[in-house]
Amino acid sequence: MTTGLIPGGQPPERPKGARMPQQRRERDGHAALPVDNRPRSSVITARAAASFEPVGRSVATARSFVRDTLQGWGFADIVDDAVVLTSELVTNAVVHAGTHADVLCLRTEDGVRIEVADRYPERELPVQSAAIAMGSPDREGGRGLQLCAALAARWGVEYTPTHKNVWFQLDLPERPVGTRAAGPSLPADLLPLADGRVRVAVVQIDREGAITSWNEDAEELFGYSADQVTGKPLTDLAAWPHTPGTSTGIVEALRLSRWEGSYGIRGADGRVTSVYASHLRVRDTGGEPSTVCLLVRDHERAVLQTPLRVPASDGPQVSDGQSADPFEVFIGSPAPDDLDGLLQRTVERARDMLDGDSAFLLLATDDETELEVRASTGLPSARQRFARVPVEAGPGRYGSARMPAVHDDLTAVPGAVPLLAGTGMRSVVTVPLKVEGRLTGSLGVAAEAPGRYSNEEALRLQFAADRIALAVESARLGELERLRRGSLSFLVEASDLLAGTLDRDQTLALMAQMTVPTLATWCAVYTIADQASDPYLSYVLHEDEELIDGIKSLLSKIAPPDPVPTPGARVWTAPGEVAHQAALRTSMRSLGLAGGPPHQVSSGIGPTLATASAVGGETVVLPLVARNRVIGMLTLGKPTDEHFRQEILELAEDLSRRAALALDNARLYSERTAISQALQRSLLPPGTPHIEGVEVEVIYRAAGEGNEVGGDFYDVFPISDDAYGFAIGDVCGTGPNAAAVTGLARHALRLLAREGLSGPAVLERLNSAILDEGSRSRFLTLLYGEMRPQTDGSAELKVVCAGHPLPLRLRQDGTVEPAAEPQPLLGVIEDLELYEETVTLDPGDVLLCVTDGVTERREGARMLGDDGLADVLTTCTGLTAGAVASRIMRAVERFASDAPSDDMAILAMRVPELQ
Repeated sequence: MTTGLIPGGQPPERPKGARMPQQRRERDGHAALPVDNRPRSSVITARAAASFEPVGRSVATARSFVRDTLQGWGFADIVDDAVVLTSELVTNAVVHAGTHADVLCLRTEDGVRIEVADRYPERELPVQSAAIAMGSPDREGGRGLQLCAALAARWGVEYTPTHKNVWFQLDLPERPVGTRAAGPSLPADLLPLADGRVRVAVVQIDREGAITSWNEDAEELFGYSADQVTGKPLTDLAAWPHTPGTSTGIVEALRLSRWEGSYGIRGADGRVTSVYASHLRVRDTGGEPSTVCLLVRDHERAVLQTPLRVPASDGPQVSDGQSADPFEVFIGSPAPDDLDGLLQRTVERARDMLDGDSAFLLLATDDETELEVRASTGLPSARQRFARVPVEAGPGRYGSARMPAVHDDLTAVPGAVPLLAGTGMRSVVTVPLKVEGRLTGSLGVAAEAPGRYSNEEALRLQFAADRIALAVESARLGELERLRRGSLSFLVEASDLLAGTLDRDQTLALMAQMTVPTLATWCAVYTIADQASDPYLSYVLHEDEELIDGIKSLLSKIAPPDPVPTPGARVWTAPGEVAHQAALRTSMRSLGLAGGPPHQVSSGIGPTLATASAVGGETVVLPLVARNRVIGMLTLGKPTDEHFRQEILELAEDLSRRAALALDNARLYSERTAISQALQRSLLPPGTPHIEGVEVEVIYRAAGEGNEVGGDFYDVFPISDDAYGFAIGDVCGTGPNAAAVTGLARHALRLLAREGLSGPAVLERLNSAILDEGSRSRFLTLLYGEMRPQTDGSAELKVVCAGHPLPLRLRQDGTVEPAAEPQPLLGVIEDLELYEETVTLDPGDVLLCVTDGVTERREGARMLGDDGLADVLTTCTGLTAGAVASRIMRAVERFASDAPSDDMAILAMRVPELQ
């Protein structure tokens, strides 16, 4: 909008040949044909012009421009008519014609002339020979001209090749010179009654509320001398009534810039005198604020009371003349069912009621320590929605939340209403929403022009706020209850999902997927390995998968947030700032503005700007604390100019506690699994040695998920240059206890065998070691042997079978026979008498050793058994040791459909045939 004010200016020259019709008002109420009979001798004493863009809000701006101009000229009597006509004509231009609107105000000695020009000259003037031809008042077209005919003293339409200009003139009513407002002449008996001489008490109050000045009329009215009251608080004398809906007291009223109303003053005789007061907040030359109070008897209020404007009807009237329900008058019927709809209609109705440029409504958060923007109109809602301001008064805080407040010019009081900072709004009126004395919200209306609102508008808005406060609070509590139920369901489902996995990477992915997009637009998870480690960016997720890499790259270039264990969400500004700077540098380089050669905008600018937009909103960090240690941070972000609601942050905090415990459980499980696997691998032989002249193959399967070692074990190791030891055993039971005896047996066999002891001596000492374990001991079946390859191509074996399934010998002709006799198992009795047997494997022979997990393989009532194993081994004639072991394992697996429930070990040794 562009404006100009030229005192004493002359009207612009009309284009040559332009038509200047005029609409005359006839006595019979009908409109005659346009005739140009305007007086040419009117002297223009002031001129104001403005241009408005073709957008909807320009109508409200034009109304403000005309109102401020006419009030500044002292034409308050015709302001309402001028505003109505201007509103209709500007609406026709910017809304219906879709062009700019130029408004010109001309002040003359007799009144004011206002011209509204648009840039759509093709539109026809809907005026015929009779007034009825203009159509029904309900029609969209022609209504502005009908209002001109009804309200203006003269009006007309002028056409040029590029513009259409509609003008109207309003004459000033005849009134005594110098008056700005006047009431009607009344008979003497209807004038207000005054007791004797009207006395106006003038009382001045300092910033602490103490009386500093007390004039003679105050002494006459209340009976105190100035010496008796000077220095005393006014509250000691004031009898302040409770004001429904506002709860404003004398202390609050004295701090307002202007206030009018009734209360009582206790006189020297103890009686309370009802007074009507006008308070004005001023400051002296030293900058000290004080309040000047003018007091008269309440029945003499006409001396001080400001004449009230009669507001337009705010709602429909019922047929019997009674007003409709105040809530329906303000909100309309039917009322919206949802909270957001109710709040949005409230701000729009409040803006229209006070003819403002914008309006906003804040609701108290769940803990009622902050107010949250829930609806606005005329403000950048994407930036302001869910913004929060504290309730308590103080520097930079929302000081007018608990009582009505009017600010004539926000530029003079920076920070008085932080919500309006940078929006161009100058004047604002705010009122509280209260239910049973509790502050539940705040409603405000703002205008771009200063000085638009007074206490009168504050009272009107407060009345409307009182009508809707209970409905808004009920809707807010209903929404809060639904959010709580939804939050509970969300947390229950999240807990189930997090408890269903012990994998660290899967837990990180679940954390991110549960927050995006339910709680945030994007998230990042930082993990901390130990107290000495820095946070590490472990996972990034955005609801748009194409932006994930950009956000991950951005976050990797900035320092991670500090791992502060303080519970709750804290704002982290670094991502937004760095993204903005990176996008700005990229844009400047792409446009050749960063010192380099100019070049075409590259395709790389897109992802950078998209990333900046994605992380440009509010970013919060929640610590992941488990077992009194910070193990990471959950970072949640919103896109540009968006904020988190308090309920969402509280839900995210609950989720972070559960996620932290799940992540720590996954970490502990991973660590213990790694330790278990390392210990189990230490119980296995390091490898199978190469034996010249003998093929050796081993297959080992431990029962149980994640187990590498169980109760079964095997070993093949060198004893001396020409001798090798081999063993296969089975400890009673499975799991860690059995694995412990397994480790003892395998290491003891190697140590004792390399001492040169015979097979029986080795097993006897191993038996003693097992019994020494006491309650941790387990009985053990063991097949132990020593093998010496011979020069003739055979191999000599000395074996001891202590309670173990007997080894089977497969000859070249396909016959299978046991290769040893059964002897007592180990770990049961102390004195064992064992002996060794000698077996010679001829070229082509195979010795097969297995544990009972192979022979006891079951399918229902069937068991593989020794005979079944022998039958399978019969089919292995001519196979290598590896092929024999594989065929045996396949046969065992195919014997039953269920997974094996016992450990299994297969040791196959074969003497190759001579070439």
